[in-house]
Amino acid sequence: MKLLGPILVTVIASLAVIFVCLNWIAPVALSFYAAKTAPRVTRVVPQPLTDSSVSLAPGTKLSYFGYPFEIPWTDLDDSLTKLYPQGTPEKNRADLHFRSGLRLVVTAVPAQEWTRGLAQELKVSPEVVESAFGRETMKSDYSFVKALYEFTPARMNHWSAWHRGVSRDELRLTLKSIAPLRSAESGIFTLQNQGYQGFQEGNPLVRQDGLALHLFSEDGRIELILFQKDYQNPTGVTQSEINRIAHSSLHKTPQSIPTTSTPNGRAVGSRTDTGRFAHVGANPARPESRGDARD
Repeated sequence: MKLLGPILVTVIASLAVIFVCLNWIAPVALSFYAAKTAPRVTRVVPQPLTDSSVSLAPGTKLSYFGYPFEIPWTDLDDSLTKLYPQGTPEKNRADLHFRSGLRLVVTAVPAQEWTRGLAQELKVSPEVVESAFGRETMKSDYSFVKALYEFTPARMNHWSAWHRGVSRDELRLTLKSIAPLRSAESGIFTLQNQGYQGFQEGNPLVRQDGLALHLFSEDGRIELILFQKDYQNPTGVTQSEINRIAHSSLHKTPQSIPTTSTPNGRAVGSRTDTGRFAHVGANPARPESRGDARD
């Protein structure tokens, strides 16, 4: 019986050490490890564009899902245009192909997709997400994405992990690891025009696939992703060409112009006397996650 006391103390002390390791040391250590091994894109933060030039090349005027915009190319191959989702009357994505091999995917995204969708994905109430990220961050998709893109592993509070399970910063790190396209590793840039503010993923000085524009307004956002894997122009897409798109109208308008369709259901347009193309479409959306830009 005299040995029972010391043995009991030893057992309790051992359990206490195990508890501390599991509930404090391990989460903090894992937080440091996650920050150290995070993908390169998590260390990229938005920067202002240094090239504000705008291409003056002959172009094409397009309008999809109520978003009119202009592109600095005239070789759109209408026969290859596809609208998604297929099999439904409501579309939100247009997949456009050019004879040069360039491809442009245009996506219309409703407002609050991030702020509402995150709560649904985490299976918690919007109030819980707001308390975790802050009211200012969650007031719009733009403010949320801005905070996400500005976050880096160096800003993590590792010591908060032990009493919260997965901390807010760990969640931000995870989202920052998977949300941007691969092209964002070469740079994320801030954008703003008359009615939008947003971001450009990818530096066109680095020839790569998946250069993206994300432009936000109160009505929603439009995403335009340029795929140049098969682009025959050796120079590739330039910043001045991207600026031409970003600085064109892009104000969402009522879809009052009817869509004309060919017998196979594709949307068609009409050419003006100047060689510009007035194209009326349905509704485009983003490519399937990051895969298109990574392959």
